[in-house]
Amino acid sequence: MRYFFIICLFVAQIQAQNYFVYVAAESDDTVSLLKFDGNNISEIDRFEVGYYPTEIEGPHGITVDPNGKYWYLSLAHGNPFGKLLKFSTKNNKVVDETTLGLFPASMQISKTTGLLYCVNFNLHGKMVPSSVSVVDPETMTEIKKIEIGAMPHGSRISPDGLKQYSVSMMSSELYEIDALDLSVTRKINLENTMSGMGTMDNNDKKMKMNHSEKQKKGMKMKDMSHSNVKPTWVIHHPVNKTLYVAGNGSDEIIEIDAENWKISKRLKTQKGPYNVEVTPDGRYLIATLKSVGSTAIWDLENNYNLTILKNTTTVSHGIAISSDSKYAFVSLEGIGGDPGIVDVISLEDSKIISSVEVGKQAGGIAFWKAE
Repeated sequence: MRYFFIICLFVAQIQAQNYFVYVAAESDDTVSLLKFDGNNISEIDRFEVGYYPTEIEGPHGITVDPNGKYWYLSLAHGNPFGKLLKFSTKNNKVVDETTLGLFPASMQISKTTGLLYCVNFNLHGKMVPSSVSVVDPETMTEIKKIEIGAMPHGSRISPDGLKQYSVSMMSSELYEIDALDLSVTRKINLENTMSGMGTMDNNDKKMKMNHSEKQKKGMKMKDMSHSNVKPTWVIHHPVNKTLYVAGNGSDEIIEIDAENWKISKRLKTQKGPYNVEVTPDGRYLIATLKSVGSTAIWDLENNYNLTILKNTTTVSHGIAISSDSKYAFVSLEGIGGDPGIVDVISLEDSKIISSVEVGKQAGGIAFWKAE
């Protein structure tokens, strides 16, 4: 009987896994700390992160460093430049800050170099090349600005920590930066069709024709945009030499062969894919479909089998994946004065299992830890 009790206690401890996530509310100047116990998600803390009570400063990008001791937040709406804030995960208090460029957005820290790479989205500026700010998070010093395309977004690091990737929304380019020497090594125009890919089936041919037609239509549009694809996010597969880009304007996920540096596949989606992530085990590709308030999940081990889930409110935004690849946490902006919401998706069951309200216009979201 004693051994049976010990075994039951051990099983209960395994089942009582808790997951912690940070999410920013851009229209409230708040960040929420969420806890998910495997069944229900709850908000355990909410704290203000702005400096000026009469202004919305727009907390946008959020990331946790590889050792989990600090988290970082970009305040996008600067005067004129935005800020990067450093917080301790012990008490969620500001440790340090630095000034970056125009509308600093998404960011990530390389586990190899220890540096933080943040794109300056330049939302309210002219359609000119912008930059990636490289910051030493120890001293919170910007050590370099690397020029890339117009309105860059989705700053993400390769699994080995040696490359930084981002996409330029208005110049329709994917950039690769060497994380060590801090220079652009490669870029690719995402408007290009899939030339040099070998044989294509009928669906691929139809997608290629549709894409070409969109390009021709886009050439007739004056002064509205420089890009038909309007890429908004990029993620590197954790194992394979593959990148996935969200084509927010062209309603597709673009697969990039990172070794040969060419477009290898275009996956048609519903309207407005925005953020895209891959589970740490490499099985699932997940994208928020911002314009239709849904989340798309592709099974990469099962011929890209697709599941689409309707989220609990509108304007699906960010994605954070648990370290064990079991759950996806999706931030939902809502509309007007509606609160933001975070949905928890069980990837094993392909369903939304819990939700929680947070501040208005929930956007940037980051997984902290499981314990």
